[in-house]
Amino acid sequence: MTHAQLIANKLNIRLEQSAATIELLDSGNTLPFIARYRKEATGGLDEEQIRQLSELLEKLRTLDERRGTILKTIGEQGKLTPELQAQILAAESLTTLEDLYAPYKPKRHTRASIAKEKGLQGLADWILQQPPTRTALDQIADPFLNDAVPTLEEAWGGARDIVAEIISDHAEVRRVTREKAMQWGTLHCEKIDSAVDERSIYALYYVFEGAIDRVRPHQVLAINRGEAEKVLRVKVLIPERDWRSAIIAVFRPSRGSPLAEQLELAIQDAAERLLLPAIERDVRRELTEKAERHAISVFAANLRALLGQPPLAGQTVLGIDPGFRTGCKAAVVDPTGRLLDTATIYPHEPQKERERALKILATLVQKDSVTLIAIGNGTASRETESLVAELIRTSTPQVSYLIVSEAGASVYSASPLARQELPELDVSVRGAVSIARRTQDPLAELVKIDPKSIGVGLYQHDVDQKQLSASLTGVVESVVNQVGVEVSTASPALLTYVAGIGPKVAEKVVEYRDQNGPFRSRKELLKVSGLGPKAFEQAAGFLRIRDGDNPLDASAIHPESYAIAEAVLKKVGLRLQTPVSERKAALEALLAIQPPEKLATELGAGLPTLLDILEQLVRPGRDPRQDAAAPILRTDVLSMDDLTAGMRLKGTVRNVVDFGAFVDIGVKQDGLLHRSQLPPGTRLQVGDVIEVEIQKVESERGRIALGLPGKSHGS
Repeated sequence: MTHAQLIANKLNIRLEQSAATIELLDSGNTLPFIARYRKEATGGLDEEQIRQLSELLEKLRTLDERRGTILKTIGEQGKLTPELQAQILAAESLTTLEDLYAPYKPKRHTRASIAKEKGLQGLADWILQQPPTRTALDQIADPFLNDAVPTLEEAWGGARDIVAEIISDHAEVRRVTREKAMQWGTLHCEKIDSAVDERSIYALYYVFEGAIDRVRPHQVLAINRGEAEKVLRVKVLIPERDWRSAIIAVFRPSRGSPLAEQLELAIQDAAERLLLPAIERDVRRELTEKAERHAISVFAANLRALLGQPPLAGQTVLGIDPGFRTGCKAAVVDPTGRLLDTATIYPHEPQKERERALKILATLVQKDSVTLIAIGNGTASRETESLVAELIRTSTPQVSYLIVSEAGASVYSASPLARQELPELDVSVRGAVSIARRTQDPLAELVKIDPKSIGVGLYQHDVDQKQLSASLTGVVESVVNQVGVEVSTASPALLTYVAGIGPKVAEKVVEYRDQNGPFRSRKELLKVSGLGPKAFEQAAGFLRIRDGDNPLDASAIHPESYAIAEAVLKKVGLRLQTPVSERKAALEALLAIQPPEKLATELGAGLPTLLDILEQLVRPGRDPRQDAAAPILRTDVLSMDDLTAGMRLKGTVRNVVDFGAFVDIGVKQDGLLHRSQLPPGTRLQVGDVIEVEIQKVESERGRIALGLPGKSHGS
């Protein structure tokens, strides 16, 4: 079966969709470009389907590469039988391949290899064959005695070592034992007596036993970390009936053979010394890989939601990076993100210059016509929130504030990009600028930070870093290309994520822009050094040029489809320069008399492409982030002491994890909305604004339990 067929079956898509998409990927097309501009070829596969297809294709090709290596190695040993070759060619996973390869894999010095060197393979064959002989055991073993094997006991011991390794390496024994372990095995944890766990982080796992097939991903990652920190001892327990039945199905002792006991002893040794430890490693690895994939997918979903939050256009923002001893850094940026003012205030311990801080902030608000204050959520955040609330009450009632995640702000502040953008500013003040700008346009600012530093997941340092980076980079690319990028103002960091561009070409685009001024057309991009026809094809549709020479350059219509767009407008008597507001009625009238299918045929266009063009002619360059809920703007502060059970508040989802969601309700500590409080099928995402009800407040532990309004407490 071809890769295209295997993938089509796995993803439940048509073979022609799979084959066409593979061809597009192999031709160097980017995923966003294929999803947006090659819908006819892919049959309308969305970006996630294409991403899954690409990942499956990579796995299949890795599998083929490994298959080739194994066939070659076994062939060189002269042990590749037609049956074995057929099994290897039919293997559909790396695990199955490695099981088949295990008996032939070159090994370091093992007890079995030492026994073979001593000439005991023949005696091992007697044990394996279990012949119904009347010959005494001593007589069977006697021919195998030599200087290296002086006693009968050593002869039988060595022979059993060979048999034990054969049993353990048998592909079917491994497969069945592994399946039984995954289905019926138990993950067992206990605290190491001498271990120190000062904050009782792993208390839940001091005495823990869970069915392998029911242990949740976050539990696996917590247990792994506890083991790595030498707090927990972890074991996989496999019932004897399961591993024994897997072995006996292939290596059954014969009641009529005097060698039955030798095989029984070899089976016990194989299980305890070789098979069960190997299966335990397999089970732990499979649990970990599954947990990591889940954690990465949660992180990716949270990041997508965070980057998809709507920009707060038209706001002049005062960003505050809070602190105690070193003070709070403040920076004002205008609606375009241009820096207007900076200041450092010391309202908290140890200086306690609160009145002076209020005066400085009031002056900045009045002088620069500030409309919004953004406060970072790090150290001294809530104390600074109290200060800002007092400022609004006493002197600037026209201003609102909000708490902003400052995750990654310090990473950005010390980066080469920050030094290039804000060379005159101290590192600590750059963080305040980043906090202000990420309020105005989260996407444009957050792309300047390594996605792993944005802090919207759990256990991000415990998972496979290469997979995490690839997944998060894919999310950023996806969101950037869905939104589109204004090529004449975008930062190099933002341009880097545009399909077909990358960091080097992004720098060249900015360099060209600095030397020649704003771009007048998409075609002008071809003058940028390093941006050739292929890169232009991939990138052009995602780059926007507003107020340029061609109005279509401000839309998501690809230049290759301009002729179709112009033909549509011509049919209704409009020109490119006709205001967008006048297009809708004319196009609706056209579709009323000529269905899109007929119009597409007449214009020689694919139906999906035509529908996209019609959408863009009516709403050119529309930002999909406009559909997301706007953040909550506040004017006063709450403390945990103000909260009582039953109180209802609006909050913003800050993080979504396996066991629920953390919600910012305007007090120092985010509340936990446990998954048990959510109706089945409810999916929350970062940035959602929801109404919650206070269920329980534990001030001394800094914990707030939340529910949804109308849901009974503790249910």
